[in-house]
Amino acid sequence: MISRVLRLYHTLKYLKQKQFTYRFYYLIRTKIRKLTRHQYPSLTPKISKTIKLEEHQDFNIYNTYKNNAFTFIGITHSFKEHQINWNYSKHGKLWNYNLTYFDFLQQKDMSQESGMKLIQNFINYPQTIRGKKMPFPISLRNINFIKFLSRKNINDEQINSFLLSQYFILMDNLEYHILGNHLLENGFSLLFGAYYFEDEKLYKKASEILVEELSEQILKDGAHFELSPMYHQIMLFRVLDCINLVKNNLWKSQTLLSFLIEKAQLMLGWLENITYNNGDIPLFNDSAKGIAPTSEELFKYAKILKLKTAKIPLNESGYRKKENENYECIIDVGNVGPDYIPGHAHSDTFNFELRVNNIPIIVDTGLSTYETSQERTKERSTSSHNTVEINGKNQSDVWGGFRVGRRAKIIELNENDDTVFATHNGYQKQGFLHSREWKFYNKKIKLIDIIKGNKAHNCIAYLHFHPNIIVEINKGLIITPFLQISCLNIDNLSISRYNFCNNFNHKTTSCVVKINFKKIMIMEIILNETTIFNR
Repeated sequence: MISRVLRLYHTLKYLKQKQFTYRFYYLIRTKIRKLTRHQYPSLTPKISKTIKLEEHQDFNIYNTYKNNAFTFIGITHSFKEHQINWNYSKHGKLWNYNLTYFDFLQQKDMSQESGMKLIQNFINYPQTIRGKKMPFPISLRNINFIKFLSRKNINDEQINSFLLSQYFILMDNLEYHILGNHLLENGFSLLFGAYYFEDEKLYKKASEILVEELSEQILKDGAHFELSPMYHQIMLFRVLDCINLVKNNLWKSQTLLSFLIEKAQLMLGWLENITYNNGDIPLFNDSAKGIAPTSEELFKYAKILKLKTAKIPLNESGYRKKENENYECIIDVGNVGPDYIPGHAHSDTFNFELRVNNIPIIVDTGLSTYETSQERTKERSTSSHNTVEINGKNQSDVWGGFRVGRRAKIIELNENDDTVFATHNGYQKQGFLHSREWKFYNKKIKLIDIIKGNKAHNCIAYLHFHPNIIVEINKGLIITPFLQISCLNIDNLSISRYNFCNNFNHKTTSCVVKINFKKIMIMEIILNETTIFNR
């Protein structure tokens, strides 16, 4: 009981006062509205203005629809004709949310007839749809409705009335209790609604949210502060869409445009820094393929909008990328962040990925689910990352799907062109400090792990290999076709299996090497000469 209370304390103490205030306000308001049987009014539609957007049809739409079959997060489900269950939840909450986001309206092959049938089916659905009153689904869905209606040059009174009512609900339920990317999505959507209806109230609130939140959420090196490369891509896509909107529709002055361009250029620079040469992103924190627009797609979109890239060295995000003609290595020497909304963070301090000649070798284990479960907890744990676990504990206390209690902090960081040395205090309560040093050479990477503390302990350093990599241990060496790894001052080397999650709901078994040691472990990753010469 005491441990649960302490965990809750260490989770809640980081929240902003605004989050507490709005959580309490929405809770009390909900109870009062249930007693008074509150209902939102039906609003008379305002005259809408079909917005103009520059086309960018190179995007892959991962949320697809065909013949009443919907595919989201790697799962396809078919409904009988004209019998779509918009509350369908047997594939989990995230699948159902995606059903109500309506991203599939942006498919290249989405006809006007099919799109209108889906929209009208949703609007006229006889049952209460959870997503109709939830601010996050409203935000995404309204943007998709407006983009579809504008692209097809449709002005429909029923749909406009529904959209206006949805914006009324959104304005009444802005996600100040969550903040982060949720509130940003509210702001992006309000801006689209403002231009669509030429509504001053929506515009004022949208501008307020976007200026305040983007100023905080985009770090000085251009990263989105939730430190997920996937969410960075999603947020950059929204900013580019807003630039497209404001740039091509001269309803308001262009003051907001210059601000959005400044943030987009910073975000483009960070994405360029963190993206591998083959276009992939590292799967740090909550990141997966097949969800966000790819880096290449975003760079093309930015080019259409005539945007430049403000490329600033990686710094505040805590990520570092070291590369030469032989390899690319991305490391994490940052804190769990942001403090008050760490829902997409993992217990992965000092994690790293390594690619040799564009081939993934040592990888992050990825993400397969958002459902609160043992699986989700495992994927966020220290043992699922390429770092060191002490006494079977996590560096940061990840729990409950999207919660973090006590968390590791970087207390020392020294670096130059070829060396990065850092110390975190995630195990300080147990009496330990963990330092890791990376030394980068042309054909070799040297890692030194140092555990400071006098108590008895067992340390395991994990190395997770891509499923395509064959791994064996021979005479104390970890051997692959591309490199070999030697480890000094260790107790034991062993290979076991883990689930590599490249996409949601998709797993492939692969090899993880566990390296047992006590206080100091020295690892040398040496590239094979044949690999280097046969590039």
